[in-house]
Amino acid sequence: MTRLPIERIRNLGIIAHVDAGKTTLTERVLLFTGRIHAAGEVHDGTAHTDHHPIEQAKGITIMAAAVSCDWRDHRLHLIDTPGHADFTIEVERSLRVLDGAVVVLDAVSGVEAQTETVWRQADRHGVPRLVFVNKLDRPGADLARCLREVDARLGARAVAVTWPHVVDGVLVGVIDLVALEERRWDPGGGDQRRPATELSDNLMAARERLLDACADEDPAVLEALIEGREVTSATLWAALRRATLAGRVVPVACGAAYKDVGVQPLLDAVVALLPSPRDRGDVHGVDGGARPPDAAAPLAALAFKVVFDRHGQLTFVRVYSGVLARGAQVRLARGGRTVRVGRLVRMFADQREDVDRLEAGELGAILAVPITGGDTLSAPAQPIVLEAIATPEPVVRVAVEPVTGDDRERLPLALARMIAADPSLRLESEPETGQTLLAGMGQLHLEIAAERLATEHGVQVAIGRPAVAYRTTLAGATRLDVEHARQTGGPGQYARIVVELGPAPRGAGLVFEDRVRGGAVPRPYVAAVEAGVRDAMRGGVLDGYPVVDVHVAVVDGATHVKDSSELAFQLAGARALRDAAAAVGIVRLEPIMRLEVTCPEVEVGAVLGDLARRRGVVQAVDVRDRARVVRAEVPLAEMFGYAGALGALTHGAGRFVLEASRYAAVAAPPRSGLAA
Repeated sequence: MTRLPIERIRNLGIIAHVDAGKTTLTERVLLFTGRIHAAGEVHDGTAHTDHHPIEQAKGITIMAAAVSCDWRDHRLHLIDTPGHADFTIEVERSLRVLDGAVVVLDAVSGVEAQTETVWRQADRHGVPRLVFVNKLDRPGADLARCLREVDARLGARAVAVTWPHVVDGVLVGVIDLVALEERRWDPGGGDQRRPATELSDNLMAARERLLDACADEDPAVLEALIEGREVTSATLWAALRRATLAGRVVPVACGAAYKDVGVQPLLDAVVALLPSPRDRGDVHGVDGGARPPDAAAPLAALAFKVVFDRHGQLTFVRVYSGVLARGAQVRLARGGRTVRVGRLVRMFADQREDVDRLEAGELGAILAVPITGGDTLSAPAQPIVLEAIATPEPVVRVAVEPVTGDDRERLPLALARMIAADPSLRLESEPETGQTLLAGMGQLHLEIAAERLATEHGVQVAIGRPAVAYRTTLAGATRLDVEHARQTGGPGQYARIVVELGPAPRGAGLVFEDRVRGGAVPRPYVAAVEAGVRDAMRGGVLDGYPVVDVHVAVVDGATHVKDSSELAFQLAGARALRDAAAAVGIVRLEPIMRLEVTCPEVEVGAVLGDLARRRGVVQAVDVRDRARVVRAEVPLAEMFGYAGALGALTHGAGRFVLEASRYAAVAAPPRSGLAA
């Protein structure tokens, strides 16, 4: 593919709730941009981006897939992400490196639970986005309701740029609200346009909302509207672009991807409204450095994903500045080592296209170089450290047992590679039995992890019953004077620290402070104390569950001229946390899940009563046509077996979505059972 100027690059993700039609939309994008000659279908297992055998068998996206295509002299680097909450890490690391996003809504279901989750993720990364309301050909589809839900539930100012064109109850095309044109597509893909002459009340209201948004951005538009003059489409697009990049407006396009309706106007909106890497500005490092989005600047790139296959390790990278070239020496922030870049490729799902270089604004991958996901690649003489990728805390865990002796030998390496590729998986150990435990975001996540161990790594495992992945934190605050002294005949170990320890706010992790004055404890030793505390938190204290949300401040200490070392202070830090737990006690924390139940109106009372028995806190009950949508927070321990219970309560008509929300102190003894 010919390299284009950075201003003509769009790096975007397709994000949504499960079954909203992301992959189907991606297939149509590839088809209409000429990248493929025939669109694959999710239900047939032929979608290009769902290339993994497990994805094809289950009909869902599990791993984010990157593809590239061209539209109107622009290069689109597009990542199709999973919609299931268990695979939220794929969305997180994709949004971390992308410049824009298209959020897909099901026109019948509207804004759903996972829609809110991916929206918050995009907010956290400051990613401008468009909305595509899909499946408008289905009974019960309602674009106006979807717009209201985007406003109310997502807190955005939704502005429609296209509107469904329905004739005799059939979706035949869309109305372009910017140009006021009817757009239809013939079976050969031809784009038929003609002026929109008959505008319904809904269309007029949507057009007025669009003009109001543009008038807020451009005084010239406001002046023209007041004077009754026409405003050109180019002027409206320019105003919408400014509002979109600033996050003041979320443009909404619509259609039915499966029926090939509305995809081309969406592509037009992507090119016109979403940012280029240049628009996103300088990338800033946590070390205070900054790099402009320019190929002439020093290299700054982020390794955002690692994959292992039969060819070895494949590391996905986003180049923010400079050039990543084949054969070049680059510095890795973690460990400060320098590696040589071997083979570089641009990805198209599971296909690879060799390239000599990746320039600022481009996405690609490095083959066969040991790089950790989340690491920064930079010019050796001008290093920078970019912000790492946030990893969610797992909420469910299972025991993992190899089936044969050969499996037992290969399991440690296979698990290490699995966790490198998917950091939302964690390895833990059962203190009493010594069993290996694999923790993840949900039962589906862990089931697929076991399947991937077999299909990708050739290791067969048996998994145990799912259990809640509890966490603990300190029950109170304390001040300790900890001395670690050991003499073994040779060089000894000595460290003394005075520390204050206590609970930190939920979700804070380890909050560590160095309050030592006068150099009583050198900084390298203080850093070793922090490392020791982190080690103890991972291993757990008292009951074996990992410790979270702890505040530690080192206020004083002492060293020995010969026997002090970083190891001694690391051991002192670990002991300090154990001693604090023994002194003040610990609080067990349980995962609280965000639950959304859709059920018939007549069954909503039974659903609410059941949630009350499960310690659920109902947050809202919404009306969606003749159904009711119940949104609540419920402890995960109370949700084992919920699929069967909901089916019995609603005579098989209810459905639910469950995703991790937060951790909270255990308020009642957990129930037992298998996860649904």
